[in-house]
Amino acid sequence: MSQITFEKHAQDGKARSGVIRTTRGDIRTPAFMPVGTAATVKAMMPESVKATGADILLGNTYHLMLRPTAERIAALGGLHKFMNWSGPILTDSGGFQVMSLADLRKLTERGVTFKSHIDGSKHEITPERSMEIQALLGSDIVMCFDECPALPADRDRIASSMELSMRWAARSKAAFGDRPGHALFGIQQGGLEQDLRQQSAEALREIGFDGYAVGGLAVGEGQEAMFGCLDYAADQLPVDKPRYLMGVGKPDDIVGAVARGIDMMDCVLPSRSGRTGQVFTRLGVLNIKNARHQDDPRPLDEACSCPACSHYSRAYLHHVFRSQEIISSMLLTWHNLHYFQQIMDGMRGAIAAGTFAAWQADFHATRAQGDIDPL
Repeated sequence: MSQITFEKHAQDGKARSGVIRTTRGDIRTPAFMPVGTAATVKAMMPESVKATGADILLGNTYHLMLRPTAERIAALGGLHKFMNWSGPILTDSGGFQVMSLADLRKLTERGVTFKSHIDGSKHEITPERSMEIQALLGSDIVMCFDECPALPADRDRIASSMELSMRWAARSKAAFGDRPGHALFGIQQGGLEQDLRQQSAEALREIGFDGYAVGGLAVGEGQEAMFGCLDYAADQLPVDKPRYLMGVGKPDDIVGAVARGIDMMDCVLPSRSGRTGQVFTRLGVLNIKNARHQDDPRPLDEACSCPACSHYSRAYLHHVFRSQEIISSMLLTWHNLHYFQQIMDGMRGAIAAGTFAAWQADFHATRAQGDIDPL
């Protein structure tokens, strides 16, 4: 019996707010999960990530199984101790990363064999091995192993992939076993085909999971197509369980997903963009390397309370980025993660107050009139 529960506290339209209760702490929803691919959110200390408002991190099964290995992490006390994060951790199954290897993988009914991008060594991930790795890591929320085709793809390819993923979902559930205090999420597949998504949702319901993810989106289909799919995909999943949209995304994507009933999201975008000088603000996106910032005494966003905005000017941040100083990645990543968490906090408050539509309209209107750089 899982000790991880979901409580929906408010709903405004399709947008929901609530809390996922875990043995390691509560996750306020809608929730954005910073990505700690290799047991670290790049350029951030764990306590800094917590200070941005994050309740949960995402770890990467594929990368951790290759280096330093799940067995080594388990011997050192598990992923939470290893990376000094006491809150909940969700680990992905490794399926998406294996998909992205393309020419380096071989797919069978049993699982996937592939060559490591690090040293070319050969490995295999099956549903059973994915569950074993995630158990060794000690993650609080485990994702079932799935196959995720890149879009666009023909219907037969999407259908066969979805059916394979559902068979793997059943094997994942059996291999996960009874682990009190840990949850297993199923992953809906089916591309942009409504009937295939429905078939997938029904198969997952029959197996039974603690939460449900919408997989197979944000893989090249574009925002309009993604939103079109989310208009029905989230509704196909159980209303009493958390709904997780994997690998999304940009601020507009996040807000649009919540408006369509999504509770959880993750993306490398805020941290990756911070390292490349791309800054997200309520007024739009800045490119801090642009020359127009070199004499600007203003903060990135005058309404932001993060350390970058509280203590440093655009001119300074432009200087340290152009000078390739490490503090640039630290401050810009902190700002981006803080901004993403402020979006989540704003949506939670608006949903609770029954004013989500007005909040969403103001969010878009503010960005439309904003301070935006060419990228």
